Amino acid sequence: MNTKDIRALQERIGAEPDGFWGPASIAACQQYLRSFMPTKNPWPKSDQASLTKFFGAAGDESKLVPIDVADLGLKYDGKPVRIIRCHGKVGASLRRVMEQIAVGPARSVLAQYAGCYNNRPMRGGRLPSLHARGAAVDLDPDTNGNHIAWPVAATMPIEVIEAFSREGWLSAGAFWGRDSMHFQATQ
Repeated sequence: MNTKDIRALQERIGAEPDGFWGPASIAACQQYLRSFMPTKNPWPKSDQASLTKFFGAAGDESKLVPIDVADLGLKYDGKPVRIIRCHGKVGASLRRVMEQIAVGPARSVLAQYAGCYNNRPMRGGRLPSLHARGAAVDLDPDTNGNHIAWPVAATMPIEVIEAFSREGWLSAGAFWGRDSMHFQATQ
């Protein structure tokens, strides 16, 4: 983002529009996004005990359900995506998020869908990823990867982050400052 874009984002989130994305902007953004979240967030905390209690064991494919997204314009490597396999507890919520994105100004990110369920550990670790529970989704990885700072370099639109926040999902980009392709159903 250039300085003008950062100022516009800062105005949107209620931060001082100085064009510098630092601690004050980060805090304002997180507060702004939490204001969209349900008062009683439906998702568990992100520690392994809470995740296992809520979602069950990582890699348990019996907990997965298919959600039909054929009408929403999702593509994986340029090919249309008809079904997303995700945890049954997140299916309806994920469908609502995708519907919001599909009719919004940032719908092009859906053409860069990068997956949901993937039974693997977190990058660089041994603990299961939220993808191994079918409770995380990645969008537009080419410009929103793990080591790309959001919003200074990463391009994930705030409208996408807002759509996930409305359902209580956590945006890695806004809350971790990186990996803005990643959204997970946790507090």
